[in-house]
Amino acid sequence: MKQPEFAKALLDPDQPVPAGVTDPQGRPAGKRFDVYRNNVVHSLTEALGAGYPVVQKLVGDKFFTAMSGVYVRAHPPTSPMMFAFGQHFPEFLTGFPPVATLPYLPDIARLERARRQAYHAADADPIDGAVLSVLSPEQMADARLTLHPSMHVVTSTYPILSIWRKNSGEDDLEIPTTGQDVLIARPDAHLAMRALPAGAATFLTLLQSGETLAAAATACAEIPGFDLTENIGGILSARILIKTTIKGA
Repeated sequence: MKQPEFAKALLDPDQPVPAGVTDPQGRPAGKRFDVYRNNVVHSLTEALGAGYPVVQKLVGDKFFTAMSGVYVRAHPPTSPMMFAFGQHFPEFLTGFPPVATLPYLPDIARLERARRQAYHAADADPIDGAVLSVLSPEQMADARLTLHPSMHVVTSTYPILSIWRKNSGEDDLEIPTTGQDVLIARPDAHLAMRALPAGAATFLTLLQSGETLAAAATACAEIPGFDLTENIGGILSARILIKTTIKGA
């Protein structure tokens, strides 16, 4: 029996039972294989729901189970670590016609995916923001800020943070009509999320890519409402600064 053949049959109920699958007496074990196949799909569906609980709540358990079956067969796991399963789910939702009436759903999935990635990211110790206060204006301009490895930024034209929170127990939360950019990070033992001010998503992404503070600020200067002081303050209050590098220092 070939392993690819077995794996394909395991996830597709329309595939025949692979040749060579027998019971302890050497007889064909079609019924046993069907039970095993159902258990595997059920386990993967549960793993997907654990990673995307708000997506599951928004569409309902029955629909999520049926949708998961489609996803599992299109994107079988490639890693033995179940927390990694579902990495393509946000993109899958974008092209899945039955959820087209929930246009924000792929971005909710991106938010939940980023939460899981942040949770499993490497640890790092935030540094005191006072290190910036002793820099000269020239040093500040040339400074490169290293941000926490758990940091993720998710942008959306929908109020995804508010939708997520409302469906995670904050029932009295009012959902705005505008989009939200969200910072996700785990600077210590606790995962945190916050809505970002204007231009912050671009600013953080540029810093994360290695741009100097001056270059990142210049690139964001034309974004309406962008405030450099507010954004630096946000980095410090979120405790995502782990290192500063000054040219020539």
